[in-house]
Amino acid sequence: MTGGGEPGRGGPGRGEPGREARPGAPIVLVFGVSGSGKSTVGRAVAERLGVTFVEGDGFHSAANIAKMTAGHALSDADREPWLRALADRVRLSAEAGEGLVVACSALKRAYRDELRAVADGRLWCLCLALDRETARDRVSRRAGHFMPARLVDSQFATLEPLEPDEPGLTLDATAGPPAAVARVRTALDSFGRATGR
Repeated sequence: MTGGGEPGRGGPGRGEPGREARPGAPIVLVFGVSGSGKSTVGRAVAERLGVTFVEGDGFHSAANIAKMTAGHALSDADREPWLRALADRVRLSAEAGEGLVVACSALKRAYRDELRAVADGRLWCLCLALDRETARDRVSRRAGHFMPARLVDSQFATLEPLEPDEPGLTLDATAGPPAAVARVRTALDSFGRATGR
């Protein structure tokens, strides 16, 4: 299933041995509701591309994490410092011409636009689509994560799917990392040709 314009501090991922990011490599934003597998797929994509992986949850303040742990959804004001910190990280890779994979719940178009604005035209989005029931089930089974299952509905209320002018791809989140990586690699080849990178 496709969407958007398909042509298509967590720890760093080292990627495949001997692979180096090429100048002007894409910056991939993996987003979706909680439980969609952003981190798992993001790490797999980063490894395949041989670039750094960044976990967006690592940029949240202690206050944000405490608020979500208590079952309260974040406001745009709560997210502003988090988004600014993520944008700074994206900017660093863009200025260095390095590839990057970021996994975060950039559910609103405005959040993605802010990251795109600092990415030198290289931001490409992977939206992992998931139904509510499956998302609730996955989140309820997770151990050691601050996001409670009762916040899943608020995530769906906030979610704005990829729009036609956003370079990227929407995939079924239940397809699994190998299928996602294969589709992403093909789409990124087309994206690179379209942008001349």
